[in-house]
Order: sequence, then structure tokens, then C-alpha cells
Amino acid sequence: MTDAEKVFRDITAIREKAPVILSITNYVVTNTTANALLAIGASPIMSHAVEEMAEIVAISGAVVINLGTIATEYVAAMDPAWAAADEHGVPVVLDPVGAGASRLRTNTPLALLAAHKPFIIRGNASEIMTIAGESGVAARGVDSSAGSDAAGGAAMALAEKHGGAVAVSGETDLVVDAAGSRARVLGGSALMPRVTGLGCTATAICAAFATVNKDPFEAALHACVTMKTAGEIAAAKSAGPGILQLHFYDALYNMNAKDVAEHLKVER
Repeated sequence: MTDAEKVFRDITAIREKAPVILSITNYVVTNTTANALLAIGASPIMSHAVEEMAEIVAISGAVVINLGTIATEYVAAMDPAWAAADEHGVPVVLDPVGAGASRLRTNTPLALLAAHKPFIIRGNASEIMTIAGESGVAARGVDSSAGSDAAGGAAMALAEKHGGAVAVSGETDLVVDAAGSRARVLGGSALMPRVTGLGCTATAICAAFATVNKDPFEAALHACVTMKTAGEIAAAKSAGPGILQLHFYDALYNMNAKDVAEHLKVER
């Protein structure tokens, strides 16, 4: 089976399964990521209420922990949600948004990783390098000051330490795991970074693939391919970032095997 066939197999499985994805995510991207999950066929639920974490995780196929909104009430729900996910065998995708921009944004994901095993860690290069302990990394708020390839060593170190896969988003995405698997995913569009939340959307899409593929490397790789494919299709119809976001949802919803085969660009 080719890479394109495997990606579309998983997309089909998501559409058939309609898995519940619990997202503890930031209020900037809640609507964006929920719509993207709906478009690909998943069922999103957004919550940061500690009181319901155990119940919601128990019915979820995957959990997203996104540190974009680092307010106390959001952080308070993260460890209980992850603990419940550990109990029920639910995969967790961690997005250390803004790691390196402040001590709080750096220490919070490190504390979570000290207590739990991620299925996938997804972030930009600066975030991945920061939580891997590389010194001298400059974060530009929640944006990266480095390209994904610069984070290759940091990504591998994180995968070896914590297990699972690490996906580094950028102009070219990089996916690695502790077994030595490594892939670069090309494509997408220069318009994509102009839309708030498409990085966080990539994290949510990783979670959707985690519900149907038990191999974290493949799940992360297939999510990256899907994001790049949808971005290219959307950009071809868009004059700017505003309309690109709408076409992006449509591209996820309508994506077929031919789309994936035509737009897939993976280097191993």
C-alpha cells in the first residue's frame, strides 16, 4: 500500500467512525479546530471543566491538550484529563503553544510530560527545541524563529525520551519517532500561516488520525499530509487568507484518494 493509499484509508476510517475528540484548547482557535474536525468527519467537544474531564475522556477517541490559552482554569484541567486518558488507553496529542515565550509556557508542558506519555507532540520548531531543552532558542510569541529541519535533533530527543511521535510544523513538516522513522512533508501554501489557528488545527487533525491508526508516526505523518493537501487545494481557489480558511474546510470535507495522491510530497 502506498503512502497516499494509507492516508486515504485513515481518512475513510475517520469518516466512518466519527470519533469524539476532546480538546482542551485555546479560545482563539476553538471555532477553527472544531470546524476542521467536523469537516474531516470527527466529532469535536471543547471543554476545560475539571469536573467533567473523567466522563468526557471516557467517551473520547483522543484528547488534545493545547497550551495556547495558559489561564489557570485551562491548565487545571490538563493533568486530570491526561490521567483519565491514561486510565482508558486514550491517545493524547500535546501542543506546547508558545513554549519558550515565558516560563509558564515552558514549564507547564514539561510538567505534563514528566507525569504522562504522549501519543504525539506537535509544535513549531522553536517550541519543540525549547521543550527538548535546547538553550538559546528565541520564540517570537507563539511563532517560530527557526525552520522545522533545525529542530530535527530536538524532535528525535523528545521522541526517544517520551515515546510516541513528534511532528514539527513549518514550511516543510518533519515527523520522527524513537524507532528512527523520519519523514519530511512538503507542500501546503504560504497563505496558511496567515490564518490564525491552522497550527492548532494540525494538532487536532493529528488527534483524529490517532483514533484510527495506532502507530503514532503514521498518524502524525498522515495528519501532516492531509493538512498540506487541504492547504494546497484551498490556496488554488483563494485570493487571500480569509477565503482560504473556508476553502480549507471544504477541502477536508471533500478530500478523495485522487487529491491525496496528486498532492502528497513526502521525503524519507
